Order: sequence, then structure tokens, then C-alpha cells
Amino acid sequence: MKLSFFVHGPPVTQGSMRAFVNKHTGRAAITSNNGGKLQLWRHAVSDEARKVRSEEDVIPFAGPIAMRLTFRLLKPSSAPKRVTYPIGARSGDIDKLSRSVLDALTGVLFQDDSQVTSLVATKVWGDPGALIEIESVTP
Repeated sequence: MKLSFFVHGPPVTQGSMRAFVNKHTGRAAITSNNGGKLQLWRHAVSDEARKVRSEEDVIPFAGPIAMRLTFRLLKPSSAPKRVTYPIGARSGDIDKLSRSVLDALTGVLFQDDSQVTSLVATKVWGDPGALIEIESVTP
């Protein structure tokens, strides 16, 4: 089974996690350093996945899967003309961009992101968004 869809909007990295103890409850809490934008991005990814899943009558992937993620980032006007790939500090780490998508799709298109046995992720300039391609891996 193969599935492919595009999510519009600027991709957001998973970000670093920060743990602290709540003074009032004494419980440990974990937050992301870019929580608001990350939540919006995750919702966009999972909403688009749900839409495609219902339109194509797809059941969640049960076994091993391979994924290809292409993140399109808006090229800033300040970027040098010779720079052909988004490798600056503000373009986001490819692993953190990938984690945000994997976490958004967990429970929607697959049970757990540990099912991903192959992952190819790319960053390119373009209209902001992410092309997500998922395929069942046959043993």
C-alpha cells in the first residue's frame, strides 16, 4: 500500500524538550520550546492525513513502513543567491522536522513511529509545506 499527500504551511521542528517540576503539584512536566507553532503544525499534518485516509478508504499501516519526507521551506530574501539548499541555522534540523511529522502521524496512519524502518528526509526551497510519502515494506 502507498500513500502520498502534501501539507501546506511552514514546517516546524519538534524542538528541544524541557523538563521541570511543577511547584504547586510536585509533578514533573515536559514542554517543547516551540509549543504553539509545533501544535499547529502537528494538527495540520494529522488533519491532512485523516482527510486522505478517509478519501482513499485507507486503514492504518500495520507492519513495517518506509517514508520519504520532502520539506519545502520559503527562501528568505537575505539568503545568498548561490545557496541552493536550506542549510542555515533557521532552516531547522532535518531530524527535528522529521520527528514532528512522525509524532503527528502516530495513531493516525500507523500505531507507532517505531514501525518506520526506512526514512528519507530532504529540505528544499519552495512554497512552504511538506510532501509525505508512505509505503508498506514487504518482508
